[in-house]
Formats: sequence, C-alpha cells, structure tokens
Amino acid sequence: MNYQSNAGGKALYNLSSGVIQGSRWGLKGREDLGGGNAAVFVLENGFDINTGALGQGGRMFGRQAFVGLSSNSYGMLTLGRQYDSVVTSLGDFAAGDQWGGYITAHPGDLDNFNNTIRTNNAIKYTSVNYGGFSFSGTYALGGVAGSLTGNQVWALGVNYARGPIRLGAAYLKARTPNAGFFSNSSSAAVTPATVALSSPVTTGFVSAHSYSVAAAAGSYTFGNTTLGVTYSNIRYADLGDLSTGANPHGYSGNAVFNNVEANASYHLTPALLLGAAYNYTNGGSVLSATGKKPSATYHQVSLGADYFLSKRTDLYIIGLYQKASGVDSRDVTAVAAVNLLTPSSNDHMAVVRLGIRHKF
Repeated sequence: MNYQSNAGGKALYNLSSGVIQGSRWGLKGREDLGGGNAAVFVLENGFDINTGALGQGGRMFGRQAFVGLSSNSYGMLTLGRQYDSVVTSLGDFAAGDQWGGYITAHPGDLDNFNNTIRTNNAIKYTSVNYGGFSFSGTYALGGVAGSLTGNQVWALGVNYARGPIRLGAAYLKARTPNAGFFSNSSSAAVTPATVALSSPVTTGFVSAHSYSVAAAAGSYTFGNTTLGVTYSNIRYADLGDLSTGANPHGYSGNAVFNNVEANASYHLTPALLLGAAYNYTNGGSVLSATGKKPSATYHQVSLGADYFLSKRTDLYIIGLYQKASGVDSRDVTAVAAVNLLTPSSNDHMAVVRLGIRHKF
C-alpha cells in the first residue's frame, strides 16, 4: 500500500507490486561436469502480483535469462539477458537494494544502481575470489547489421571484501543507448522516435550518442551497524544524434550528473532492521537551442524499518521525501521525480510505503 503526496497534482493512495524487491518467480539449474566445473542456467520472470501482468515490458523471463559454464578455479562465463557489472559490483551498496526498494533509488535510477535496465545479448565473465578481490566484465552485442558499435554495451567492475570493509568500483558505456540500452531491446521495432526514458530527470537526453557511468562505493560494518557511501558520475554524451533519439530542445554537448548517497542500517534486534539514507543529485546543464540550460538538483531523504516475522516473511515500512530545484531534462522547472512513480506537479513529494514480502 502506497501514499504519494503529489502525483501530478493530487494525493494518491494505491496498491503496487514489489517495491522493496520486485515480484518474481524463476528456474535455476546446475549440472555438475566434474573437476569443479558445472553448466548453469537461470530463467527469472517478473510480474505484478496485483494483476498478474508480466513485468519488464511483457517479457516471459524479463528479469534474467542466461546459460553458461562455471568453474571453481576460473570463474563463470554466461550468455543472455543479465545484469551488467555496475549493477553486480555496486548495486547492493545503495539503500534501494538493501531495505528501501526502487522508490529510494537515485532519481530516475539514472546510474542504474537499482537495476531498472537489464542488458540483452550479453556475454559476462565473473571471476573467482582472489584473497578478497573479485572482478567482472560484460560485453553486449548490439545486433545492428553492418555496425560493430551500434547498440553496443560494455562494463567492468571490481570488488574487495575483507572483514568489516567492502569496496567496489565499476564503469559502463553504452553506444546509441536509447535503442540498445534504455529501451531494454535491440529489436528493429525501436526507432529514434522511441523515448525509452520516462523520468523528467533524464527523458530529455535520449538523443545522446553514448551513455556512461563511472562509480565507486564502500561500506563499513561495526557491531549491528553498517555505514555506506556511493558516488556515481553519469554522462549523456554527444547530444543531438537524431539517429538515436529525438531532440526537441536542440541540446548539444554533454549532460553530466554527479550523485552521492550516504546510508546506514542498524539491526535493533535480529528480527528488526532500521535504515536511513540521504541522496544528492546535481547536473544536466547543457547547451540548448535557446542558450545554456541550467542544471537541476535533487535532495532525497529516506527512512525504513523491516521486521521479519520468519525467515521467509517480513513486514516493512518506507518513508521518503524529495525536493527538486533548477531546470530538468525537459527544459522546464524541475519537479520531484521519485523513481518509477508519477512525477510531482511541483518541486517536492512525500511517499510512504507499507508492505509484506514472502519468499519461497
């Protein structure tokens, strides 16, 4: 159950599926090949529990669908629709992947830490652990005839974990991202007229020739408390490529965002987790047909509590407040835009979520 203080000008009360963790079911397989080697596959479906509708654009296995080989000595190689190296290296450092769900993701999930976007046609390698260090690399074939780089996506990530300290860093770059990355499809049906970004934070930048994320994160655990921080630099580069997406505002150059999150979680009891996070986002200043568009700024504060009735069932409540200022990607006064919710009609929004999660 959700309360949203301003959904296009009105308070909204509704039911929604997932939030803290997307509703899903799936199949996992592993066949032992001997010598520490195995064949593996994952098929994972996302759906709306209120209506039964398929998620991820109506795909049967829209969350993940891949097959590969795993080795205890050399790591794992997988092929298919899967998570990129930014998501797997850094996602769980953010509050959204811990206790806050997609509503506490960074505005518009502009750095994809919350895994709004999966990667199609991806070849991914994940290493074994070397004394606390591990790494991964993802390369997605664009599937564009006559073009090696069209719709191409590649990413690298590295992690270190030892004792109470966890660190991570990653980089992703996507070519012609409106069709090959944001749209979540390499289908010929996706055209430059498609606007694959819906958030006011980023929707005006679909004409970018490339999209990149450079990010780092860390956390430290002491006793029942974990403190974390994330930083991401997001770049929509070479705006104005009409073969990629529409550009009604005549943008040119690069739109660059910087995002910082600080978060904390505390186990008051083994069954009760409390969380808090603050997120700051700034950027998007570019040249437009009428002059320089000012940047936008978003401040977001989130609080949460998660109570486990059992190992499989928990009750949770999440509260969030966002304040926007400046000019957003649509070249109008920025409005509050909580991830995947109806944008506000003004510069602020409050959201409260009460939910139940069951795992089986």
